[in-house]
Formats: sequence, C-alpha cells, structure tokens
Amino acid sequence: MLRSWLPRSNRVARYELCLRCLRLNRVQPEITALHVARPSSRQFLRSLQTAASTTTGDHVPLRKQLKAEAKALKARKREKKDQEETSRQRWELTVGIEIHAQLNTEAKLFSRAATSTSDLPNSNVALFDLAFPGSQPEFQAATLLPALRAAIALNCDVQPVSRFDRKHYFYQDQPAGYQITQYYEPFARNGYVDLYDYDGIAPEDGERVRVEIKQVQLEQDTAKSQEYPPALQLLDFNRVSHPLIEIITLPQIHSPATAAACVRKIQALLQSVSAVTTGMELGGLRADVNVSVRRRDEAPGTHQYHGIGGLGQRTEIKNLSSFKAVEDAIIAEKNRQIAVLESGGVVEGETRGWTIGSTETRKLRGKEGEVDYRYMPDPDLAPLMIDQGLVSELKDGLPILPDTLLGTLVGPEYGLPVEDAKPLIELDEGSRLEYYWDVVDYLRSLQGVESGSPNNNIGRTAGNWVLHELGGLLTKADIPWSSDRVPANTLASIIHYLLQKRITGATAKQVLAMIFEGDRRPVKQLLEEENLLLRPLSKEEYVALAEAAISKNPQMVAQIREKNQLGKLGWFVGQMMRTGEKGRVEAQKAEETLRDLILGSA
Repeated sequence: MLRSWLPRSNRVARYELCLRCLRLNRVQPEITALHVARPSSRQFLRSLQTAASTTTGDHVPLRKQLKAEAKALKARKREKKDQEETSRQRWELTVGIEIHAQLNTEAKLFSRAATSTSDLPNSNVALFDLAFPGSQPEFQAATLLPALRAAIALNCDVQPVSRFDRKHYFYQDQPAGYQITQYYEPFARNGYVDLYDYDGIAPEDGERVRVEIKQVQLEQDTAKSQEYPPALQLLDFNRVSHPLIEIITLPQIHSPATAAACVRKIQALLQSVSAVTTGMELGGLRADVNVSVRRRDEAPGTHQYHGIGGLGQRTEIKNLSSFKAVEDAIIAEKNRQIAVLESGGVVEGETRGWTIGSTETRKLRGKEGEVDYRYMPDPDLAPLMIDQGLVSELKDGLPILPDTLLGTLVGPEYGLPVEDAKPLIELDEGSRLEYYWDVVDYLRSLQGVESGSPNNNIGRTAGNWVLHELGGLLTKADIPWSSDRVPANTLASIIHYLLQKRITGATAKQVLAMIFEGDRRPVKQLLEEENLLLRPLSKEEYVALAEAAISKNPQMVAQIREKNQLGKLGWFVGQMMRTGEKGRVEAQKAEETLRDLILGSA
C-alpha cells in the first residue's frame, strides 16, 4: 500500500529511507493509519514523523540509541563469556584429532597413474584404481619419502617394519569395497607436536602444550563425488589411491582454540618439509575431530559415561576443511553434549557433520568400530621395510623447522617481534622469508655491518618494510606475492637512505610506490632527479611551523596542557608536515619542537 502513496519518481528510494527512519526510532508502523490519497513528499514525511512520535512518545536521539545498543551488545558478550567460563569450570572438554594430508608425490600409492587432480575427470586412472578384476596393487617406493619427512618433523619413531590392512566399507567413492591403510602396524608411532602461546592456543592452556601423536599411517584416498540433486551423482576417480598420511593424536586437547592451533601447526610443519603441496585452503588437508565432555566433579564410570579411560562418550565430526571450522564445530558439539547430559540424556557414539556458518553439528550415522570395518591384513602387499640409514639421511637433509626459524628471527641477530616473525615464516611457502633475508643481507652491506652480527634496528626495520609497506601495496593491488615488483636490493637501498636520515619516512613510501608501479630508475638516480633527498629544516624553521599550527588551535593546546592529552600532539605534527615543504619535515623533530613549545611553557 505504501508505494501507491509516493510520487512515481524515486519511489523505492524514498520508501527505504522512511522505513529506515522508523526502524531507528523503534517504530512498528501501522501503515493503514497513515493512509491519505497521494500526498506530496513533504506531507508524507510529516505523517511518518507524526506516527513515529505517537508510537515512541518522547524522541530519543540517534546517538543515544546507538550508545545504548553498543552497551547492550557488550553486556551480552560479557554474559556469554561468563557462561563459557562457568561451563569450562564445570565440564571438561577432551578432543582428539585425525588429520588426512595428501602427500607431495607424482605417482599414486599403489599404481603408476599420475596424482594430478586438476586434469579432466577420470583421465589419470589405472586399472587398480578402478578395482578392475585381476589388477594388483604396486607400492610406489617414492611415495614413502614425503611421508618419512612428515614423520620426522612430527618427532615420530619410524618403524623398521610396517604392514598394510584392508578397511572394509561399501560406498560409491571406494570401488574396491575397502580402503588400504595401516591400522595395526603403521610406519610411524609415538610422536608429538609442541604448541606455544604464539601459535594461538587458549589462554587457559598457558604458554605451552604438548600434544602426543599416537601414530602416522599411509593410506589411499577415495574418489571425488559431485552431487546433482535430486538423484544424480558423478564420480571422478583421479583422486583414488592418491597417497595420504593419517596423523592421529591422543585425546589431550581441552579447548577448541588449542585444537585449531594444533591443526594449523601440523599443517605448517608438513609444508615446511615439503611433505604436502597444499593445505586446508585448497583441500589438500582435512581434519576429523573426536569430542567428549565429562563433569569435573563426577567420578568416571557413572551412568553418563560410556567412554574409554574415564572420558565421556565421544562423537566424531568428519571432514572439517578450515581452522575456523575446527574451532566452531568443537564449540557447537561441546555445547550440544553438555545440553544432553544436563537434561538427563545420554550422549550416543555417532559420526556427525558440520556445515560452515552453522551453529549445530548434525548426525550422519552411528559410529563404526573395528568390528564394523572388518580390518584384515592385505594379502597382496608385502611388509614395508624401512632402512634406518634412509631415515637418518632424510633427517639430516630437512630444512629448518618453523619453531627454530621463529627463535632465530626473534633472537638478537634479527630482533623481530613474534607478530612479524610468524607471518614471514608462514606466508607464500617461504618465499617471503627468503626475500626478507636478502633485504637484510643487502642492507647490512650498505650499512657496513658484518653479516650475522646482532643489529636489531636493521632486522626490525627490514621486517616492517617487507611485511607492511610492500605487503600493503600488494594487498591493495590485489596481486599475489612477487619479489620482481621491488627487487630485494632496491628495497634495501630505500631503507638505507631512510636509516641514514637522507630521506623521510613519507619520501621512502613514495619512492617504494613509484618503483612498485614500474619506475626502474636506480634509487639514487630517482631521488636526485625528483629532488627527494632530505634538506633538513633549521630549528628556527621548525619553531615557525609549530607556532603557526599552535596559534590556530589554542583550545587544543589548552587540552594538552591542562588534561595531559598528549595524543593530540600527533595532530599538530600532521599539520606541520602538511604546511611545511614536502619531504623536509621530520616527524620526530616536529614533535620535539611541539613538546618544547606547548609543555615546556606550561
């Protein structure tokens, strides 16, 4: 009805504006009470205002409403946090993780077909992958190498003899009716991964958590299925027999954030030793989590508990594809189990699913056990014999692991904060870190500092420019990392001029942007031809600029002097840099002058 009252021109926009005004004033409009025969726009708005004032009574300013809403939101968040803390004190959460990671190999695990999954569907398939009658598995020895690198990085004991088993189940993505894995005698056991506060573990877990790894086993991947409702399902067998490792942790994690940190840390370790080529973001790594809860004040063995070793009955959440999904799914399942137990129910052993953006897990099926899968030794595959000399050789050839790298970067030689060191290690599969090291080496040479000697200023400054200044330009341009846009020696030269105080920070950013956009002049030539080299201002010139800014804003000066609002000095510095000659005003000297004039005379 409302649309018929408005002029034909711009009718929809005005309608939306009026409804927005009503919502802001908490009005539930009774449209029929405003009915008039095609009034003018002004009359229409007046009638809306009248209805709003009639419905709401006294007018409440918008700013006051927004402040009240923000206060209420904070209160709700605080209440939710208190509830979570109360729940954590009353109930103990326990999580175990199973991670499936695609190995970095060119051949499949039991056939000579290629492992590429980006080609046409069903184009990289051998007879064994399709379970063709009479076909036999042929173990490809090269697939063992990335698996061994992963086991070593995870501090596992590599077993001299391991064996393959058949895990039986019937599903369309497994043509043989069974999956070949290593359930009983895996190739690696008894490892661990250390998680630290900088890895993102929950604050209540302290500074360090060690999660033990029960075993790492080789197994074959399944086909990729694509559903087309209502009844069509297509299968791509390119992925069948792609070599996987399954990493099984012990149930030693007690917070969702720490579980997500564990998956993230394991992925970083696998990538650092080239055991995998892609992570969760591209589907190369998937996680299943086993979740259980039990009351802290209730003895194991009571009727609520049907788990093993005093833990609550566990449920498994399958195929989580992001770190956030790991954390969110555990929170949702923990809350579900607590609600079931507090209402007097019993948690059933189940396999459950999770949809991104959901707030609840969903039941997929009853939980299978060893009996359901009917594990048996594979009669077509001989035992896998691993020479310890090969393990030692691979261990000696491993690159530096992330925690060791982090210790180096935050140490005296580079002096980076953890917040900068971690992204350098994790971004762009190590290429950003290699670039950083090149910049530091060039910069030390320009500064006349010996390689390897402690110099925190060089390391920190280079880290800031690699990550934030150059990284910011790449993000703004929405292009992937590339060292070609600004070669390492060029960035080092810009930083060198900055550290020598021959250019200001603003000029350094300007030069970086010019080179990023394609200017290929050497830094020295660019600075000279563009007249960007710093010509320092005299003290008298700084005082003149400061006095001009102060004279125009006496009220702000009074606030600094009387209320000690020192943050407003930065505003005056900005005014001096805008009014002074471009590239000549140094922020530090400008602030020193302002402090002398404003605070020295207070």
